[in-house]
Amino acid sequence: MRSRETKSVPESFGQALGTLVRQLGITRTLRQYDVITSWDAIVGEKIAKVAKAQRMENGILFVSVASAPWRAELTMMRREIIKKINAAMGNRIVKDIRFR
Repeated sequence: MRSRETKSVPESFGQALGTLVRQLGITRTLRQYDVITSWDAIVGEKIAKVAKAQRMENGILFVSVASAPWRAELTMMRREIIKKINAAMGNRIVKDIRFR
């Protein structure tokens, strides 16, 4: 008597990619990259015109700013911007922002 073969359902591409990302240990790196690429959409057009996300290191987002007055304004808005970013990402990715 032949045993029944169990047919495995193939993973979707998205599931397979998610598994690979976890196995490679680059989930956090990709989430940080998402912050940078989503900066304009998260902060809005007005801020995006004068400030550009450049890089992230250890939860600190480095942002270049067009002028000193804008840097001062954005520094005062830092906590609000961090909350917006982390809400958009669904996780606490950004701990602090440095405006330069």
